[in-house]
Amino acid sequence: MLSAFVNSFKVEELRKRLLFTLGVVFLCRVVSVVPTPGVDATQLQALIQQISHQVGGGILGLVDLFSGGAMSNCAIGALGIMPYISASIILQLMTAVTPALERLAREGDVGRQKITQYTRYH
Repeated sequence: MLSAFVNSFKVEELRKRLLFTLGVVFLCRVVSVVPTPGVDATQLQALIQQISHQVGGGILGLVDLFSGGAMSNCAIGALGIMPYISASIILQLMTAVTPALERLAREGDVGRQKITQYTRYH
């Protein structure tokens, strides 16, 4: 097992991929520990304790478990992909009610690219 791991570093392409993967995992772990600026950790802990004692509060503990403790720390990594998904849903709903976005959506590929760009900005 150890010899296979050592041999995998001898192949340059495989070594680059392994180091990139390890770097991304390390970055994700660091970001899940960095607290979000402006959040009072003691008040957050008190709120989490209060919610966990209520009916259905165990779900918050489950989400915290799956996020690696990033939710209870209110870490930057706790945000994940949810802000992007929320912005995408909001822009899709706005496309149906806003004439300018509706025209943009009908323009075809260029319009969809522009809406995707707006989604990334929000």
